[in-house]
Amino acid sequence: MSNFIEFLKIVVFGVVEGFTEWLPISSTGHLILVENIVHLNVSEEFMNVFRVVIQLGAILAVLVLYFRRLNPFDPGKKPAQKRATWHLWFKIIIACLPAAVVGILLDEVLDKYLYNPYVVAAMLIIYGVIFIAFENRNQHAEFRIKKVSQISYQTAFYIGLFQLLALIPGTSRSGATILGAMMLGCSRTAASEFTFFLGIPVMFGASLLKILHYGLAFSAMELFFMVAAMVIAFIVSMYSIQFLLGYVKKHDFKFFGYYRIVLGVIVLIYFGLTAILAK
Repeated sequence: MSNFIEFLKIVVFGVVEGFTEWLPISSTGHLILVENIVHLNVSEEFMNVFRVVIQLGAILAVLVLYFRRLNPFDPGKKPAQKRATWHLWFKIIIACLPAAVVGILLDEVLDKYLYNPYVVAAMLIIYGVIFIAFENRNQHAEFRIKKVSQISYQTAFYIGLFQLLALIPGTSRSGATILGAMMLGCSRTAASEFTFFLGIPVMFGASLLKILHYGLAFSAMELFFMVAAMVIAFIVSMYSIQFLLGYVKKHDFKFFGYYRIVLGVIVLIYFGLTAILAK
């Protein structure tokens, strides 16, 4: 019975990860909140790996949905299309370099000093306000970059610099890169899609680092929970990605800005009251 209850908790984690990973609302912020409400009966080492590895399920959804577009070896593609696909991958790699370098150097420091609910709440609120202000200012703006293929190598690198902001928990990797890409002239659709693609090497790399650091010396049940959460995150992400692409064709990101502010306030109140009651 206890294992079944733990499995139900894993389902919650998988659903939350799948929905929030691709929306600019911070999956980390949501998972921290869930962790403190739905306590998993596992080791701290497992949770350190689980928080990152669960994202692989979300990444697989991108690979499935965009497999042909991201596959430079597709026999159905013409030579020019294959070259364009290689260029896309080179841009993705260039955009990921800043976060990869800084992330490797500061991984443990960031986890130790910034992975807490107050930092997450602050980032949720700050970037929520920025999203609203940016969308109000650019309500009728015409973005010069309509498609991902129009993103230059220089612009890709600059988007990668914005991705550095996401090393602070609560910022939202997708939120930082979407906002940065739009500031650099990308349409909402192009910014969202490029953000999906950037997640592939970033999350695979982050997962590999955690596995190399902690290993996978967990119980069979813990490994089952990890795989189950990844599968659930994958299924939910398939819907979440398509939802976001459909949404941005008709709407701006202000709703997500308001949502972030409300969630940030909830996180502050919840953990503030918890700290007071603990005294």
